[in-house]
Amino acid sequence: MVDDNDDDAELFRSAVGPVRRIQAPAPPPTAPRPRPRAGMAERDDAAAREAFRHALDASLLEAGDALVYRSERLSPRAWQRLRRGEIAAQDELDLHGAGVREGEALLRAFIHDAHHRGLGCVRVIHGKGLHAGECVASSGVPVLKNLVDRLLRQRADVVAFHSAPASQGGTGAVLVLLAPPKRR
Repeated sequence: MVDDNDDDAELFRSAVGPVRRIQAPAPPPTAPRPRPRAGMAERDDAAAREAFRHALDASLLEAGDALVYRSERLSPRAWQRLRRGEIAAQDELDLHGAGVREGEALLRAFIHDAHHRGLGCVRVIHGKGLHAGECVASSGVPVLKNLVDRLLRQRADVVAFHSAPASQGGTGAVLVLLAPPKRR
């Protein structure tokens, strides 16, 4: 018995002639690699936030206490000028009415932005915590004031800070000296 399929296949091959295999099409392009992130900086920032949340201890500031911090990088002359309020604030952030999480996010963004804009001195108004419900802990301590103190101490771009003179807000505001931005 003769198979018609064999005859058809033979007839087709003789009609087409010799064939060569074609190359497989190139695979579609892959998605571009993501831009590199500053992973260490992100982890350091997360670790600092976590340390801040767990660092509440007996050294909490009261409403009338001054915020004071000075890095070794700051000269005694510049420190005196900051304490006297002789350095003009180039920008200001008012945290009145902000909750703790919102205040923390606003302060981080404000300091980061001010540092990258090359500002030398900024003022942060945190209030004294005398008339606020959410801004005062059950122990009577001003929450935003302590938040500002602890957060500013952890930042590498903060050289020094001191409570503002009475004419600029007294112990309800703080003048912050920022390090100059690094040249790229």
